[in-house]
Amino acid sequence: MSIVVQKFGGTSVADAEKIARAARRAIKAKLDGHQVVMVVSAMGKTTDHLVALAREVNPSPPKREMDMLLTTGEQVSISLMAMAISAAGHEAISFTGGQVGMITDASHTKARIRSIDAARIHHELEAGHVVIVAGFQGVTEQGAITTLGRGGSDTTAVALAAALKAGMCEVYTDVDGVYTTDPRIVPEARKMNFISYDEMLELASLGAGVMHSRSIEFGKKYNVPIHVRSSLTDTDGTMIVAETPDMEQIVVRGVTLKRDLARVLLMGVPNKPGVAGDIFARVAEHNIVVDDIIQNIYERGGLANIGFTTTLGDLDEAKGICEKLAREIGIRSVEVDSNVAKVSIVGIGMKAHTGVASRMFKALADGQVNIQNISTSEIVISCIVDQNDGEKALRLLHNAFELDRG
Repeated sequence: MSIVVQKFGGTSVADAEKIARAARRAIKAKLDGHQVVMVVSAMGKTTDHLVALAREVNPSPPKREMDMLLTTGEQVSISLMAMAISAAGHEAISFTGGQVGMITDASHTKARIRSIDAARIHHELEAGHVVIVAGFQGVTEQGAITTLGRGGSDTTAVALAAALKAGMCEVYTDVDGVYTTDPRIVPEARKMNFISYDEMLELASLGAGVMHSRSIEFGKKYNVPIHVRSSLTDTDGTMIVAETPDMEQIVVRGVTLKRDLARVLLMGVPNKPGVAGDIFARVAEHNIVVDDIIQNIYERGGLANIGFTTTLGDLDEAKGICEKLAREIGIRSVEVDSNVAKVSIVGIGMKAHTGVASRMFKALADGQVNIQNISTSEIVISCIVDQNDGEKALRLLHNAFELDRG
């Protein structure tokens, strides 16, 4: 009897009717002969409301207490889901992340999973229960409650699928699969039937909101088939797998826009060995994820300007760290810009095709979109642009690479 992990996001459990619909999906999978593990997010906008409430009480709430607060949203969802399954005549049991041995590091609000003890889940599955696990959360070895960052329920689901050696991880959401770009911005966006782990990982990390990037890392590492599909219909969605039938033929698979970005610029940095290393070591100590980095050297090599991008959520902390460094090592000034966005094209086919970058830059130039910074890898080309040009740039690139066509 194979194990199926089903993950339901906040929009898929936003009210009693949707909870009942998700419960019916789990029951159907059980009646089809599978052992079923559900991973459930907080209902609707619950997490957003809790964050807003916290900031009313304390504009800079302690991260440990934020984790304690935000995990309550998932506890509501899992208990209601177990009740819904019980009401339909089937047995279910709900667990928090800590109760199923989801052990993480101690990085509050963005913890990383270290290990999972699957024994308790296996015991309940053998007893015929549908097991419902709270997404987004875990505990440290010392018992402190942690969260995995926004979108972390995806990571919970795929990590559990890996630990349980599940045959499939189904991710139910309010869209019917992974699209070539955000269909709310580009109506011509097309749903993809298949996408590779590598391409999906890049799309997720660069702003595609369908999946959490760390969930794709788990999927790739443990070869977990992931099916992204709609919670509202029974149609097939998008399969995320190791290889796709047309992997090399499609040059660009998708286009993304990352809007929650800010740039920190350190002006007049002493250009000496080890200084850049000290700066980014200090930033890393605070678990701040750095995106693009750019450096310009001037005054005959004596000084440099070093800029990097990070998320808006980490901007205040990153600025504070850099201002302290400026006083310590003699940096002239620290400036921030929260009006930037990143537009990216992603595709494994770039490895075997030329002229992709020039086509991208020409499309942006023809549309009067100024490029502030460029970064590349084997399967990604990204440009930093003014935030006001972000959606325009997305539409230009989707059109330039004809992604509306099959």
